[in-house]
Amino acid sequence: MTNNRRSFIKQAAVLTGAFSATSLFNQAHAADWTSALNRVSRLTPQEVAQDEDFWGVIQRSYSVSANIINLNNGGVSPSPIVVQQAVERYNQLTNEGPSYFMWRILDQGREPLREKLALLAGTLPDEIAVNRNATEALNTIICGLPLKSGDEVIGAKLDYPHMVQAYRQRALREGIVYKQLTFDFPIENDEQIVKAYQDAITSKTKLIHVTHIVNYVGQIMPVRKICDMAHARGIEVIVDGAHSFGLLDFKIPDLNCDYFGTSLHKFLSAPIGSGMMWIKKEKITKVMPLLCDDNPLGPDIRKFENLGTRSFPIEQGIGEAINFQLAIGSKRKEDRIRYLKNYWATKVQHLPKVKLHTSLKPEYSCAICGISIDGMTPAQLDAALFSQYKIHQVSIVFENVNCVRITPHVYTTLADLDKLVKAITEIAGKAT
Repeated sequence: MTNNRRSFIKQAAVLTGAFSATSLFNQAHAADWTSALNRVSRLTPQEVAQDEDFWGVIQRSYSVSANIINLNNGGVSPSPIVVQQAVERYNQLTNEGPSYFMWRILDQGREPLREKLALLAGTLPDEIAVNRNATEALNTIICGLPLKSGDEVIGAKLDYPHMVQAYRQRALREGIVYKQLTFDFPIENDEQIVKAYQDAITSKTKLIHVTHIVNYVGQIMPVRKICDMAHARGIEVIVDGAHSFGLLDFKIPDLNCDYFGTSLHKFLSAPIGSGMMWIKKEKITKVMPLLCDDNPLGPDIRKFENLGTRSFPIEQGIGEAINFQLAIGSKRKEDRIRYLKNYWATKVQHLPKVKLHTSLKPEYSCAICGISIDGMTPAQLDAALFSQYKIHQVSIVFENVNCVRITPHVYTTLADLDKLVKAITEIAGKAT
């Protein structure tokens, strides 16, 4: 065995790479990033948001395609190169002897990862479970809570479909009552939103489900106010944080919720197929896992991680994504992505036939913005943007939402957004 391989295996066994001083992130970025961070250290996050030299360093850390402009980061975000390299490195190691390197080496890395995720989330490590996406995290909670026939749950029609279907399945199977609120976004009034949930409460209401950032149009919901209102009435709250974790600068306890689930492959830019579930420590015992455990009503958060064989390389790649996030700084990242959204949106909002479906106020939106053009369906606008300008986004036709969703990320350049503005201007000028 070579010295390099011995060294790597030792690191993997003891510190699992991403959590050591010799992490791939430090090896790849320490010098360049230190210089860039030192240069902006005295600037406010809002000032850093407009410093193109600083963000140029970040942009070069990604391997995005030169053939398309990817503005659908609300679906899945690309991982930085160093995260890709970590997954490839651990995958190669795994395949040298899967049962040994998976179960005896890489499996030991979940506890350091749990601690690192807890640091980012502002929670206890023993409240964090690592899984594959927000759907798995939230379905585990939704299906594991001890609801019974007649118990009421309040959600919204623009909650994510996989969560909506989980409640409908429980209604079909066990007779719970699932209510859905209708909102016409954008709404720039917290009290209006909170009141809608409050007015739907009855003596049988046990749970409220709220989406932190509505994925269709990017509306930021007043989660803390909803949770405070619900708790004053003895009602628990589940928060879908798929689009907020790794984007907004917050800690989960700030929300005052009881349960939280997220995908890490969105704005955190962790490997595709990674997620996280959080349950307040004193509530873990009441939630049964989706997959079997020998102590389903026990207090150990690890009962939710019985997935059998899983991708350990993906799990360990999460650690490098956290390193990447912490180096940038959560507040800087939030302000930069909001700046990018407003950069293009403010340039097109007053064009004839153009309509924005998202507030531009910072408390109500960040990355996602919906847009439509009179005389065109969302599918037609989607097709025109891609076929003529190679701008990838997504058309949304769901409930009362009809728009194209545009979502930049930290690797998005102003030049790309200038092309988007040019495209929208030209397409709107031709629309009939």
